[in-house]
Order: sequence, then structure tokens, then C-alpha cells
Amino acid sequence: VQLQASGGGLVQAGGSLRLSCANSGLRRYATGWFRQAPGKEREFVAAISYTGVSTSYIDAAKGRFTISRDNAQNTVYLQMNSLKPEDTAVYYCAADHSALFANPTAPSEYDYWGQGTLVTVSS
Repeated sequence: VQLQASGGGLVQAGGSLRLSCANSGLRRYATGWFRQAPGKEREFVAAISYTGVSTSYIDAAKGRFTISRDNAQNTVYLQMNSLKPEDTAVYYCAADHSALFANPTAPSEYDYWGQGTLVTVSS
């Protein structure tokens, strides 16, 4: 399973970006977004169950980011609004073939990872 993450770029603080994660079979997988800033560990950002019914967010993303999916297009989105310089990081999508959505914040729950897309927020 190869995940294609896209949509990163350079944006001013307060701006918006929409990240996409695509794969031909993604509709069968719970999907998460993680990010890694320079010199920091990878951290969970948001996740969505394969049905789209359940979602989970890091506190810093609540109210600003929205994760969604279009299973007909096998794509998961991360809409990021009101971006801040501290959101600057490489963003990775990951897929979990378990149907449980038991611990979506843990990187170890995910079986497949995309290559990452860079988000840079200038102040």
C-alpha cells in the first residue's frame, strides 16, 4: 500500500491549506495524519475511521483542522485553517487496516505510511 500525500506548501500565518492522502484501497483503512517538525518527534494530528464516523484530534488542532474522507475517491483530507508558525512540519498520512480504531493517536497502530508533504507557515 503506497500512500500519496500532497497539498503542502508555504502559507502565511492565518492562512489555510488542504492536505490529501490517496491510495486505490484507502476506503478500507482508518487513516491518520502525523507531523514532524525539525528537531522534534513525530506527533499525532488527526485520524478518521474507515467509515468516517469517528474522528480524533490533537488538542492543538481542534477547532482549526478538519479531517474528512471521500471513500468513492479513496482519499482522506486534512483541512487546516488559521495556520500558525508552530504548525510548520512535514505532514505524513498513515493507514491502519484494523477496523477497531482503538488507539488512533499511536503511530504503532498504523501499517502503512506516506512520504510526507512539507507545510511551512510564515509569521
